[in-house]
Amino acid sequence: MNKITQRLAVVALFAVASAATVKAHCQIPCGIYDDQARIHMMEEHVVTIEKAMKQIEAGQNANQSARWVMNKEKHAEELSEIVTYYFMAQRIKPGMDNYDHNLKTLHEIIVYSMKAKQTTDLANVKKLNELIHAFEHVYMGKNHQH
Repeated sequence: MNKITQRLAVVALFAVASAATVKAHCQIPCGIYDDQARIHMMEEHVVTIEKAMKQIEAGQNANQSARWVMNKEKHAEELSEIVTYYFMAQRIKPGMDNYDHNLKTLHEIIVYSMKAKQTTDLANVKKLNELIHAFEHVYMGKNHQH
């Protein structure tokens, strides 16, 4: 084996050995967590969903309505992805304070996100806003800021 191949093998072995000990946030070991930013993103998705619902109900032409429906569904999916892949998979851990409450609230956010995706009922938007606000206060605890 030449020196370059040996060095590459050592680097690869080190990378594999150390990868198991690093905690991941976005399924790679970047170590960057910004919970408040994710909560604000969730709130922005709900604002966009609400706007899309209102535009759909306003009776745009067929093409414009189709765009608003697709936009609403995209933002509902992105909201669910933040809840699932950021909070539920990475941040909410068994044994932490308010574990059960946080899981229940996040699950409800997923359910109402799905309902918002399926309908133009603004009650779903209202419920999403309430749930996100409740989650933020319990999850952030002492660190909560507006």
